[in-house]
Amino acid sequence: MAKQHLPTKTCPVCQLPFTWRKKWEKNWNNVKYCSEKCRKNKTQA
Repeated sequence: MAKQHLPTKTCPVCQLPFTWRKKWEKNWNNVKYCSEKCRKNKTQA
């Protein structure tokens, strides 16, 4: 799949868009944060 056609989401902590990654393939619907750092700082959202 071409990179420009990958699904994206917006991180609720940093408000930046992030793109689907192979490691999230089976869990994409549950991914909310762009990184572990944002996940740990989720109280800012």
